[in-house]
Amino acid sequence: MTNLRILLVEDDELFRLGLSVRLQSAGLDIVGEAIDGETAVELTNQYLPDVVLLDVGLPGIGGVEACRQIKQQHPEIPVLVLTSHSQKSLIERLIAAGASGYCLKGIEAKLLILALESVVAGASWWDRVCTAEIREAVTNSVSANSVPTLEKMEEEFLNPLTQREEEILALIAAGKTNQEIAEFLHIATGTVRVHVHTILQKLDVRDRTQAAVLAIRKGLVSPEI
Repeated sequence: MTNLRILLVEDDELFRLGLSVRLQSAGLDIVGEAIDGETAVELTNQYLPDVVLLDVGLPGIGGVEACRQIKQQHPEIPVLVLTSHSQKSLIERLIAAGASGYCLKGIEAKLLILALESVVAGASWWDRVCTAEIREAVTNSVSANSVPTLEKMEEEFLNPLTQREEEILALIAAGKTNQEIAEFLHIATGTVRVHVHTILQKLDVRDRTQAAVLAIRKGLVSPEI
């Protein structure tokens, strides 16, 4: 998947410049740049990008509120958060605001691009540090006073895969190649590749075989297709 139209929201000028150069050199299109939350919302309305790459620590209304407003007005546009923070409370707020994913600053360029492709393809992307925080939150939230966001997270981790990811994993378990899966589901091979990577990350396994075995054992997919 190439030529993604990205709205880049980052108030650190040097970091934003470096990130813009890296993404454009990989063939992605930066359609606009914003340095605060209000401008991020305005430019999203103006450019309707494929994805918003959003810093959290922004002046003005802030990144979380900007994400919430963007998702309210354009629920079809994914928001991928890029920040140096990984506090549990922030993660909960981002999930509640509708963010599709979360990357820590310092992520390798190729992984950031894959994360952008993943959320545009309809998957989610949560940094491993973030995922560990969520799992801890779920484990510690067993009382009747658990907040709804944590209940939602617990449900997601019982079966972390989306319906499309389950379909693809079932086809992987049946021995299908990416090309065969793409033809069967009438989607692009590149989209399948993004989903496969996301599946491996969500299930915390190394390869397709481990993913298929784990999914069958846990009953996430049927061994037959």
